[in-house]
Amino acid sequence: MLNVVSLVPLGNAAREEIENVDPSVELHMAAGWFDEELRDTWGDQTADSYLSKRHNIPPRAERDELLISADVILGGFPVPVDLVARAPRLRWFHQTPAGASNLHRCDLWGSDVIVTTSRGLGNTLAIAEYVVASFLHFARGLHQASIDREGAAFDRMSYRPTLLAGKTVCVVGAGGIGQDVGRLCAALGMRVVGTRRSLPDQPLPGFDQVGGPADLHTLLAEAQFVAICCQWTPDTQDLIGAEALAAMPDNAVLVNVARGEIIDEDALVASLHRLRGVALDVYVGEFDRPPPDALWGHPKVLITPHVSAGAEVWSRRPVELFCSNLRALIAGDDLVNAIDWANGY
Repeated sequence: MLNVVSLVPLGNAAREEIENVDPSVELHMAAGWFDEELRDTWGDQTADSYLSKRHNIPPRAERDELLISADVILGGFPVPVDLVARAPRLRWFHQTPAGASNLHRCDLWGSDVIVTTSRGLGNTLAIAEYVVASFLHFARGLHQASIDREGAAFDRMSYRPTLLAGKTVCVVGAGGIGQDVGRLCAALGMRVVGTRRSLPDQPLPGFDQVGGPADLHTLLAEAQFVAICCQWTPDTQDLIGAEALAAMPDNAVLVNVARGEIIDEDALVASLHRLRGVALDVYVGEFDRPPPDALWGHPKVLITPHVSAGAEVWSRRPVELFCSNLRALIAGDDLVNAIDWANGY
């Protein structure tokens, strides 16, 4: 018997899909079981943002018994930080989010347990639409509307609308999310350039040029619009710092849908005077505290609470990947999207 524990809620179709992978699979639903622990370890800010109000949580002994028998765990965010210590049989953990950096707090990080993510397979289109919406928000001068409302008077000349068509966008991290961003931007008539850690074997649809990390500043200098879509790793910590911001043209628009730590926020604050606008769906320390006042209170900055992936329809691809990897695990084959601890994703 292969005991699979789901810490995320699943619809009937998803449950059946997992259970039908192999007769040996026994699926145990445990969504919400660990919410009290998660509040204690991740804090109120994360708990209030990501956890629902749940009652009748099973006692600790029952939760421990479930983990002791678990061979596979399907998780979301946040997850218990001590799964390795409490699940001695655990062979594989899959998380539905695309990023890996949230696992730094967990004993899964760097462990012998295989850990996979839904990198490139989540609600990438929804995130890409958020990026385009943010570009349009500032390109059409819509941020001025809230300023006018506060002042109870219109300043019509401050809107300064500009077209996206004909402008250049630089997609930093042309992976699953970044490729959807590039495709949508190309459809709007934009010239699309981007960076990837490893160059693609084939041209990416919608992209005019894709360079490596060393090309970042050159490509930023060409872009009136910039989308941060890369993974947060030691190599991308503060990637968008003073030099990168200085490389951007005046009145550029910057959108971050990746991780807050990719942008040097002090350098960003110092650069706001020459940028047209900044949209941040993430910020440094978002799991523990509100955004810094220098950004949240600035009229050129739009901050949202990590909601860019939200939509009324959720991608089925993470569950499809999980089932495919579950078959691979049973067959003894390699799993797709396994985290390389050295690379950080």
